[in-house]
Amino acid sequence: MPFLYASAEYIRPWKLASLAAGIALLIAGSIYTPAPDWDIPISFIMALLTYLTAPCSLRVLLERRWRQFPAAAFTTWLSVDGCYAAYWYFKDPAALELMRSVNAPASLALYGICGVIWLYRGSLKDFVRELRRAINSSKAP
Repeated sequence: MPFLYASAEYIRPWKLASLAAGIALLIAGSIYTPAPDWDIPISFIMALLTYLTAPCSLRVLLERRWRQFPAAAFTTWLSVDGCYAAYWYFKDPAALELMRSVNAPASLALYGICGVIWLYRGSLKDFVRELRRAINSSKAP
């Protein structure tokens, strides 16, 4: 089984809408939060890498696909810290040194949350149908 999802999963309207909402929140945060390491380009870079890899990394753990664990660990690091460190190393090393230790835990938490949000493979309609079925079956005597 490949590590990344099939391309059809990445173009589902509900996933793209949630990605757009997340990027909008990140952009708003970069404008209204006085953090020296929060700007619009890194918001896009980290959000897009997270979109591509977070659900795949989480699935590796949930399904215990240990052979793919190195890919999951690498893409998690790349999305959470690697791209951030490279970007700020070239843009403003002082901001990197000041903020890296604070950014990593927050970004890792967001990565995990996004992995949960985008984990489901299917349409939003299918998700709601399966959720209702699961709720109804748990109510049965």
